[in-house]
Amino acid sequence: MTTTYNLPDGPQIPRWLRMIKFISQPVKYVDDFAKIYGDTFTIKSSRSDNALVYFSKPEALEQIFTADPSGFEVGRGNIGLRFLLGDRSFMLTDGDRHQRQRQLLAPPFHGERMRAYGEDIRKITQQVSHEWQIGKPFKIRESMQEITLRVILRVVFGLEEGERFEELRRSLSDLLEFMTSPLMSSAFFFNFMQKDFGTWSPWGWILEQRRKIDELIYTLLRERRAQSHQNRQDILSLMMAARYDDGQGMSDEELHDELMTLLVAGHETTASALTWAFYWIDYLPEVREKLLRELNTVGVNADLSTIAKLPYLTAVCQETLRIYPIAMTAFLRIVKTPIEIEGYKLPKGTAIIPSIYLAHHREEVYPQSKQFKPERFLQRQYSPYEYLPFGGGNRRCIGMAFAQYEMKIVLATILSEFQVSLVNKRPVRPVRRGLTIAAPTGMWMIPSPQVKLANTPALV
Repeated sequence: MTTTYNLPDGPQIPRWLRMIKFISQPVKYVDDFAKIYGDTFTIKSSRSDNALVYFSKPEALEQIFTADPSGFEVGRGNIGLRFLLGDRSFMLTDGDRHQRQRQLLAPPFHGERMRAYGEDIRKITQQVSHEWQIGKPFKIRESMQEITLRVILRVVFGLEEGERFEELRRSLSDLLEFMTSPLMSSAFFFNFMQKDFGTWSPWGWILEQRRKIDELIYTLLRERRAQSHQNRQDILSLMMAARYDDGQGMSDEELHDELMTLLVAGHETTASALTWAFYWIDYLPEVREKLLRELNTVGVNADLSTIAKLPYLTAVCQETLRIYPIAMTAFLRIVKTPIEIEGYKLPKGTAIIPSIYLAHHREEVYPQSKQFKPERFLQRQYSPYEYLPFGGGNRRCIGMAFAQYEMKIVLATILSEFQVSLVNKRPVRPVRRGLTIAAPTGMWMIPSPQVKLANTPALV
């Protein structure tokens, strides 16, 4: 019996033309296709290519995220990150190995262990924001990157400020900034740009920086192994103490690759989300006023668990991640065994793309979806197939709770002391930044002392 496959309709477009738009206009790329073909569509560049099928209906996403993971291959879809993360990163693995690594890595990002890092996040936020000069414009993204990188180095790597901290901070910052520039963002998608012509060539420089970072990390691991008797609570130390079912711990190579994964996944993304949050808070005065009134009810240096539960602050963070999700799609899943999704029979080799952005802009779920309205999250709860800024299924980001917690602490800490105002209050649109979308790099803001509002209930 022959199976008849049927794919959704979609554009036939040359790959080079499609990739140019995909890289240069990431939001318009999917918006335009969705306007013509609806919420499910197929993209094929040529007859020889495997189809890329975009899904965004909640029913389809539920089928994808709850399907047997063994029917998909996910690691191969992220193979472009191997040069940065290494061969052993859990993002590049599938099956039992992927699940085993997740179980080992996840505990520090939840519960009391995660909340224990809150004071470090607040202290780092104060250090960075206190370097601002009142009335002098600064680039908000650079400050948010500085905060999130220092948090990673302190909380994940367990580094105190000093020579090693500064060397790793500088090297990592330089590498990630260069790699996510408009020019080098294309290198994630075009192999011909990944050519090493020596340290003076762009790719050669990236590889040299990566070698320096590798050396720093492996030196840190050797030192930490020698200090294994110390009762440290940073995530690296907890990872080193964790054991598989057979009693074995992670090798230095595994630890290195997972550290790079946590760094890349948790630094740029959270910095982008915070940059957007400050944009919206200033761009929409009514949002700022409601948020300040709520923060004013708990006061300066409030208990961090109280801050984490503030409803309007939580809603602002949720809406920030909804309107322009940092990752526009969840992990691409390559079909290993034929599967049916929403009536479409997909053959082996089909690439399934769960579209986070399109799911977040379904008008029947989010009326006036292009408008920033935190109140929508106070009025109803959304299913994990309607709201999914961290992906879904067995590939949902293990740092989801930590990222949301960090966002709330950073916002509350800064807004308790400063008002940060856009130099230019024009609307801005997302731009590509590596594999993610973000606010334009050159967003300047001006800090001023925060004006205390009357201590009245939040106007929500």
